[in-house]
Parts: sequence; structure tokens; C-alpha cells
Amino acid sequence: MKKKIELASEFLAKNETFFRCPFCHTTMNGCGISLICENRHQFDLSKKGTLYFLKKAVDTGYTKKMLAPRGRIIACGMYDKMLEKLAEFLPKNANVLDAGAGEGGFLAKLACLQNLGIKFGIDISKDAIQLATNHALEETLWCVADLTRLPFETGAFDCILNIFSPSHYGELQRALKEDGVLIKVIPEEHYLEELRLAFYPDDEQKQHYSNAEVLAKFQQEMNVAAMERVSYTFDLPKENQLDLLEMSPLEWGVTEEVKRELQKHPLEKITVDVLILVGEKREIVG
Repeated sequence: MKKKIELASEFLAKNETFFRCPFCHTTMNGCGISLICENRHQFDLSKKGTLYFLKKAVDTGYTKKMLAPRGRIIACGMYDKMLEKLAEFLPKNANVLDAGAGEGGFLAKLACLQNLGIKFGIDISKDAIQLATNHALEETLWCVADLTRLPFETGAFDCILNIFSPSHYGELQRALKEDGVLIKVIPEEHYLEELRLAFYPDDEQKQHYSNAEVLAKFQQEMNVAAMERVSYTFDLPKENQLDLLEMSPLEWGVTEEVKRELQKHPLEKITVDVLILVGEKREIVG
């Protein structure tokens, strides 16, 4: 069996035309286990077969301690209904970028639901991308990269996914083909409401969520081709109930007393309430 770095090197040799240097924007060529741009900026594959496109590490707070439980939550099926609906908007055989891929669970499940072409998953968290390599996806490369400096050529992708992740619409539109689509998923008002209430019983502001600002920004930046709300309650398997407590940034401000009580009496049901947004390019972006 070939090592991950060997498979990734073969991937680079076949797909070097997808890349451009995130620093000087020149084209890059594959050379063994490296990508090298015209100005000699060089990016080398890790042993896990990932590429690192940042000038320096970024402390995002998204560590393996949070991302591993999130991966188990995705694997247990909590987001399956959402992903099944999202897959209906994915072009068949599309070359896809998952921008803000986290530990890779969403892209892995979507690849099982829809025939996809070349796939890239990027995240600014190195821990996330290291975990993503555990998904044995064909024709896929995982990269540590910044959404504001995508290491990809203009017009490289048929589809870009942006699931529960920040956006940089200028860069995302630049990387889309002229007829490409951006599929963004944002929380709706009842998303994880049981968890928010349990985490912050005395903070009414944190118990509620509004996506109005994020939605307005999407509508401003993209031509909205479709918009669909998906809402349901999921019965958490007993073995994943504690994972729910650690899989979200919601946990960051929770008191130790509240955490201990929830560990004794974890939630058994959780609401998934999201809005799937499908956008087309508003204008040509150079």
C-alpha cells in the first residue's frame, strides 16, 4: 500500500494546474513532493500528504480536543439530513473546494452522496487538516490555507463549499468558474438551541442566535440561486452525547460547574436548524 505522501505526490503531478502561489499569485509546478512557483516560493508535502500554505501558524482555538468530537458527531449521522439536501445542489462530477473543511467529515460524507471530481479541503487549523487525512478519499488533497489567500488559480472550481465557516467572497468568487456555484450553510435561529440553553441558562443573549447579518452579506455579494431551510431534531446516540458538549465553540465560555452537570446528565436530543444558500457569481472577479 502506498504511503499518504506518495499518493499526494501523484495527485500534485496530475493536478498542478489548480494551484497558484498565495503570496505572489504566479503559477506553480509540481516537483516530486513540492509545489514551486515562478518566484521560487516552495511548498512541501508533509508525511501525511498535506500542503501548508501559511507564512506562520495561526492559533484558531480549533484544536484536536474540539475537532475530534466534532468528527464523531458528524460520523454518527447528526448532519445527514442536512447533507442529503445539500448534495442535491452539488453539480455532478464537480471539481470541489471545501473552504473551511475542518476535520473533513462533511466533504467525506458528501463524496458518498454525490459523484464528485477533484476535491480539495482547506482549513486554517493545522490540527483540523491533520485529522482530515484520516478520511480515505480518492482524488482529494487536504491543505492548511487562508481563505483570504487561496492557493488556487482563478476559475479553478465548479463548486465551493462553505459550511459553518467564515467567507471571503472576493477570493471565493475568484476561485469559482464563471458558471460555478458557492454553497454556504449557516445556522438558523434554533440551531443547537438545547445546547445553548444548557450552556448558558442565565444568559438570555447567548441562548438566541440570528443569522440576519450573515444572510444579508451573502445576498449582497452573490446572486442567490437557491435558498432552503433544513430543520429537524436528532436523537443522539448514547456514545456521542458527551461529544456534543465539546464539538462547538459554544463550549468556550461555559463555566466548569455547568460542564460537570452536563457530563452527569448529557443531552439526548439536539436541534439541527440550518439555511442552505446557493450563490452564483455576481460579477467577473480578476
